[in-house]
Formats: sequence, structure tokens, C-alpha cells
Amino acid sequence: MKTLQKSGGLAALVLAVAYLVGMVIFLVVLGYPSIVDPVQKVALLVEMQALTFATNLLMYVFFGVALVVLALALYQRLHADAPALMQVAAALGIIWAGSLVASGMVANAGIAPVVALYAQDPTQAALAWQGIETVTTGLGNGNGEILGGLWVLLVSLAGLRAGGLPRDLNILGLFVGTVGIVSLIPALTALTGAFGLSQIVWFVWLAVVLLRSKVGETGQVVDTSSPTWSLSMAPSTSPPTSQRESDS
Repeated sequence: MKTLQKSGGLAALVLAVAYLVGMVIFLVVLGYPSIVDPVQKVALLVEMQALTFATNLLMYVFFGVALVVLALALYQRLHADAPALMQVAAALGIIWAGSLVASGMVANAGIAPVVALYAQDPTQAALAWQGIETVTTGLGNGNGEILGGLWVLLVSLAGLRAGGLPRDLNILGLFVGTVGIVSLIPALTALTGAFGLSQIVWFVWLAVVLLRSKVGETGQVVDTSSPTWSLSMAPSTSPPTSQRESDS
């Protein structure tokens, strides 16, 4: 149990780093969102295909694998006191992870043929890449973070009910999850960026909590940084009542 909690903490850190590094590469290094001409997008792909391939691996494939570990760690931590919520949350987390892995794999599978086609017919290569992008955007929740939003929201609700996560972290999770769900509305799709940025903070905070967790004598996962744990669950150092009476 302790090993999975630590693994979940490390996975949360990986997710935060993957988010941050991926955003910097796509927004700053590649400047991909600012390119509107499909032919120019493929030209950039041809020029930066190795970096694009690696970034897809990091942001989608590796991200998805780490997400499975975190989803299972949170299920283990919270399911005893919120079984229904965590069953649904775990399922959504794994579905989201699979969707992201599929998105990254499809994108990377399309790079080589599109690059080869670009040398012969740039226009056809651009059309082919547009079709691939449509599929990968849908799989990657680029048109609305419904899966990720629901997962974070349900985990946070379960955390509030079970008390297995800090209250303030759960409140942040409710905000993150709501933003992700709302981003599904076409007019608010731009909120996917806000979802990603706020989830980085949630992942880092969650990583700290999981990495500092310990397993109590009853097998329950406890957070040693929580004042509630230190007062109510710490072992008593005073002698038993019968011993005190005999001493007196």
C-alpha cells in the first residue's frame, strides 16, 4: 500500500512536469498554436519532426501511463470511505489515460507518412495532417477536457467525503474539475489552457501529500502533515488507566 502511494506521488510529479515542459515546447519553442496555415504547420513538422515526436511521447503517451498509476493510488487511498465515487473516478481516470495515449500514438504514427508526402505534394500533406489532427485533438480532449475534468472533480468530492486529502486541495480540485467540464462548451474551449495550468498546481500539491503519506497500524493511509492525524491518530505516550491508578 505504501509503495503505491509513493508511486502515485511520483506519478503526479511526472504529470506536472510533462504538462509544463510540453506547454513550453508547443507554445514557445514551436509556436504551434500561432500557425494557422495548414501548409506552414506541416513545414514546421518537417523541420521539427524529432522534437514533435518526443513532445507527443511526453505529453500524451508517458502522461497517460503516469496517470494510470496516480488514478490507482487515489482509488486505493479513498475508496474505503467513498466507494461509489472512486469506482467511477478510477474508471474515468483510466479511460482518460487511454484516450491520451491513443492521441499521442496516432499523432506520432502520422508524422513519417505526412513528412514523406510533403516532399511530393505539400498541399496533400497539409490535408492529410489536418485529418490526423482532427482525430488526435478529439482523443486528446483538445475540444473540451470532459474526462480530465470529471476525474478531478470526482476525486475531490471523494476526498472531501473520505477526508483522505487536505480540504484546501479538494477545493482546488473542485475548481479545476469544473473548469475542465465547462471547457466542453464550444464558446469556452479556450478554458482548456486554464484547466492545464491549474491542474499543474493540483498535481504538485497532490504529489507532496502522497509522498508524505504513511500507512497506519490499521492499514489506513494517513497524511503525517495533517494536524488532524497528529492529534487523533498519533499513538498515546501516557500509561494505561489501570497503571496510573496502581501508581497512585
